[in-house]
Amino acid sequence: MPGLLTVLEILAVIAGPAGVLWLCGRNRLAGVLGPVLLAYALGIGLGNALPLDPKLALTLGEAVVPLGIPLLLLGTDLRAWLKLARPTLVSFALACVSAVVAAGLTGWLFRGASDEWWMMAGMLVGVYTGGTANMSAVGLSLGVRQETFVLLNAADVLAGAAYLLFLMSVAQRALWTFLPKFTAPERTQAEAEGSATAEVPARWTHVLQALGFAAASAGVTAGLAWLAFGKLEAAPVMLGLTAAGLGGSLLPRLRTLPGSTATGEYLMLCFCAAIGMLADARTFQGGSATALGMVCGCMFGAIALHLLLAALFRIDADTVLITSTATIFGPPFVGPVAKSLANRHLVASGMTAGLMGYALGTWLGLATSWGLRALTGAAP
Repeated sequence: MPGLLTVLEILAVIAGPAGVLWLCGRNRLAGVLGPVLLAYALGIGLGNALPLDPKLALTLGEAVVPLGIPLLLLGTDLRAWLKLARPTLVSFALACVSAVVAAGLTGWLFRGASDEWWMMAGMLVGVYTGGTANMSAVGLSLGVRQETFVLLNAADVLAGAAYLLFLMSVAQRALWTFLPKFTAPERTQAEAEGSATAEVPARWTHVLQALGFAAASAGVTAGLAWLAFGKLEAAPVMLGLTAAGLGGSLLPRLRTLPGSTATGEYLMLCFCAAIGMLADARTFQGGSATALGMVCGCMFGAIALHLLLAALFRIDADTVLITSTATIFGPPFVGPVAKSLANRHLVASGMTAGLMGYALGTWLGLATSWGLRALTGAAP
């Protein structure tokens, strides 16, 4: 039975998105919901219905991301991207400020529930400006108990699943009620070439060429990261993959390769199915209400404050949603969310925001923890 479940889990990640795309093309309701949301829902349903292996799901998700990211960036028009850099940077800064404020307030409210409240607040700043690696780095630096990290991570998966479903469904329409709509940069020659070539039907040879470029990019990036750091650090690998995709976009033959974007989007659907399997409510049974309360208070408090500040600065809805995705979830989720928003213009800038979060997350988390400890006199 375990062997059969393993095969089923692998097939669901690799072939499940194909079924989702088939359904979206033939069912009106499925077409409205979109393939990203349905792929994620497929993973959640299987993960909660069957005793799947979360480590295998995580491995599968981590395997497709290095292939998908360069392909999503191949069609990028760098000149148009530079026009989007300023609002993305402002929105990213507002998201970081919001995370620090929300974590500080949430930590103070839960100060009587745990002796590690100020450490937990800093760890949440790390994960909601950078990623899980930043949360782990903050926790290790402060000496947090292992069970605290496990509970925070499980609570983050549950709360994050709810927010991700919102992002991929009604978020854009909801934000349009109080934020400006995104205005695409003027069409450039590069985009004109790309759209003209996009009309050429993709063949298997094109898909294989795209996968070959992605595999080469991932291999070189991983090799350089290993030589530089002795292990595969997330931040430099993501940076290398982003650079490879943007570098490839400068070559007309790669930028206009038919099927490259579709292949990257399919790999991101595989990622959504795999990550959905991790949102298993059973992993949190018997867990601490304090951890769940702090995670929800920090995550949704940071999101609400970010939206309020974005309204004051008149940042468009799509930019806010992409930078929120980059900080709350990290670069791998930018592609799927951008697809659900029907806005590929922000993929590159969203990836960049996520990478900045990786770089700053640990420092912001430690600064928050030390600041709370100094202000309240909490025991070290």
